[in-house]
Amino acid sequence: PLYAQEEPKLVVKPSGRILFDATYVNPRHQEDLLNSGVGIPDMRVSVGFTYGQWKGKIDMGYALGKVNMKDVWLQYNLDKQNFIRGGYFIHQYGYQSCTSSSFKETMEEPQSNAVFNNDRMIGLMYEHMDDKFLATASVVVETDAMKQTTDATGKQALGAMTRLLYHPTIERGNIFHVGISGGIEGARYSSDEAQNHKLFTLSTRWPMRVAKVNSQQAVVTDAKLMYKFSPEVLYSKGRFSVVGQYFWNRITRDAGLNAFTGSGAYVTLRGLIKGRNYSYTKTDGGIATPDPGNMELCLQYNYTSLSDASAGIYGGYLNDWALCYNFYPNKYMIWRVRASYTKVTNRSGFEDNHATILETRFQVKF
Repeated sequence: PLYAQEEPKLVVKPSGRILFDATYVNPRHQEDLLNSGVGIPDMRVSVGFTYGQWKGKIDMGYALGKVNMKDVWLQYNLDKQNFIRGGYFIHQYGYQSCTSSSFKETMEEPQSNAVFNNDRMIGLMYEHMDDKFLATASVVVETDAMKQTTDATGKQALGAMTRLLYHPTIERGNIFHVGISGGIEGARYSSDEAQNHKLFTLSTRWPMRVAKVNSQQAVVTDAKLMYKFSPEVLYSKGRFSVVGQYFWNRITRDAGLNAFTGSGAYVTLRGLIKGRNYSYTKTDGGIATPDPGNMELCLQYNYTSLSDASAGIYGGYLNDWALCYNFYPNKYMIWRVRASYTKVTNRSGFEDNHATILETRFQVKF
């Protein structure tokens, strides 16, 4: 006999997060307006749903008295190893794709990733994952597609990117992966009509959210295309983990101008001082958030170059050293303490500067 197929059940789950920050900063000089203080740099209310093979998320931010859109996407699971996701979200590119902004083990993401990777973009991403491989492919449009309509921007810039990982060992306490990401993107929208879709602005902030101040910025005019790639490696044994990533971005230019090349790299060492071995997430390709009750120490070095003499652009050289303590009291809360020293030189229009920063964050995710 024939039986009617069982109707999938719609499951809707609300969630949210709140970050409470306190920061002390001691800069060499105050040209960069770096001030100590407290704040709530992120507060979100989200809703996710599943319906059979469909999955979706809507995530809205309410921090600093402003309402803004975060993740808004719809996903179709082809099977247990493959899915297609469309909407507005962070596409897979490099190791930092494995965690959202508030779950970075060193409290703030490496500056090199902030410069050479993208924030959320409207696009379509296909992902395959299994016990040995993770592979993604995305097509995207420029970030201003979420802020401006096409009568203002003109033709939208397109891009494509991919992340390819090989992870032969992913057992708890014994993890290794190696991978490479790559992409190509068209020049971005500019309110200056002469530079509309002939411009890239690459920037990163000092590693704090109580003050949101750029530490580096390279404005590349007469731009055509940006090519980028980023190799990565992760190794974890027992309570120890190390990850490294390198970034290389080249922007070709018109008007006989030399291409601009930016680069950067970071290395992060992690160690659990209380708790079990590190575990892996296949879907995202990275170390999972440590278990409730765990404590860890993290040490990170980051280098970012946004100065290219041959292109006549001096966005600055940045070096950052950070030490971070993390306590995971339960699955809903994290307490972080970060001490860092950041030095920036070779910035056009700015004096060299450095700052010692001590900050702490208590975050709740429900």
